[in-house]
Amino acid sequence: MIPVLFRIGPFPIYSFGLLLGIGFLLGSYILSLELKRKKLNPEIASTITILAVVFGIAGAKILFLIEEWKTFVRNPIGEAFTPGGLTWYGGFILGMTAISLYVRSKKIPFLKIWDGLAMGLIIAYGVSRLGCHLSGDGDYGFPTTLPWGTNYEKGTSPPSRTFAIFPEITSRYPGGVVPDNTPCHPTPVYEFLLGVAGFALMWNLRKRPWPDGKMFMLYLMISSLFRFSVEFLRLNPRLLFGLSEAQLISVPLFFAGLAGFYLLDGRRASRGKPA
Repeated sequence: MIPVLFRIGPFPIYSFGLLLGIGFLLGSYILSLELKRKKLNPEIASTITILAVVFGIAGAKILFLIEEWKTFVRNPIGEAFTPGGLTWYGGFILGMTAISLYVRSKKIPFLKIWDGLAMGLIIAYGVSRLGCHLSGDGDYGFPTTLPWGTNYEKGTSPPSRTFAIFPEITSRYPGGVVPDNTPCHPTPVYEFLLGVAGFALMWNLRKRPWPDGKMFMLYLMISSLFRFSVEFLRLNPRLLFGLSEAQLISVPLFFAGLAGFYLLDGRRASRGKPA
């Protein structure tokens, strides 16, 4: 693991921050291409990206602090301003809300923007997950004996720390401590590969004569299904029905996408247009 990739003088360049930035830039570029193809002003992609960065990171931090409320109230300043601790769905919800309000204020067809965002989001998420992998921040999965199991002992949260509060894992090891060199599922890499696969699928479908918004609904289904599946390999707290918080959020997002995918066709047909 390489939490710090290199230094420029006294300033460290963190792998997570760099990959997160690359993800945003790549998503912005994809969005601009889609806006141009849809005959919309591609320059608004920059404004949308800024909104995504500001409100996305803020939302991700807010949801993380809610999840870690007891730790937050003990050290609110330290927890609020630490560079780590971001929860994706918080950033997705707040970021999409801010972007939608901006697009609506400009009287731009927001479903067209959502479709472009879908293309950028799925690849940007995958790239940013590589930052989690390189930093070894605890987003990895269960210990594994598979040949691609990854050693995270040099990460910012090695296995002895990450699994310390999970007795179902620590009880399997002498002294109740998971050795730091224990190979674990590289779930961030899985998410990167799934993101690339999802992007490739959507890129090939993007020119179909679908109604506006349908591509975004497809994105909701694909991304939530990917996240729901990968969570089974990660030791996050199970809140209800044996599911983690991310899985509980993924379920309604998947069905919202499924409903929207077919309702948009019905809406188009009701207007006398071929679906």
